[in-house]
Amino acid sequence: PSFGLTSQTQLATLDYRLQEVLVDAVKYYDFAIIEGHRGEVAQNAAFAKGLSKLPWPKGNHNKSPSTAVDCAPFPIDWSDRPDSICRFCYMAGFIMASARRLGIKIRWGGDWNQNDDLRDEGSFRDWPHFELVEG
Repeated sequence: PSFGLTSQTQLATLDYRLQEVLVDAVKYYDFAIIEGHRGEVAQNAAFAKGLSKLPWPKGNHNKSPSTAVDCAPFPIDWSDRPDSICRFCYMAGFIMASARRLGIKIRWGGDWNQNDDLRDEGSFRDWPHFELVEG
């Protein structure tokens, strides 16, 4: 697998550490980069739709370069079925493994508290979302 033009364009908006993780992970699992940096209009639209918990400019997507990214398994299926969610979990495993191998700390929107228990995340799960963890 490799990134197509749209994914490459979004990749270029990311912090170099996220770029390293994603370039490594795509070698093992095919996924697309949906969005890196998010401008004011896009962030406020995501917030209004309940797809983000933060308005502009408070989100990690709003930094430049972006310290957050949204990805989806390829081919993309946005349905909210168990098999679709499982594909996001599978993708997250590859991305998280690449981050660990590279020594880069990231958090996945399917496991906000980073305890590897996906059952205790409450109602807001952001399956496509990954972000750098500082410190």
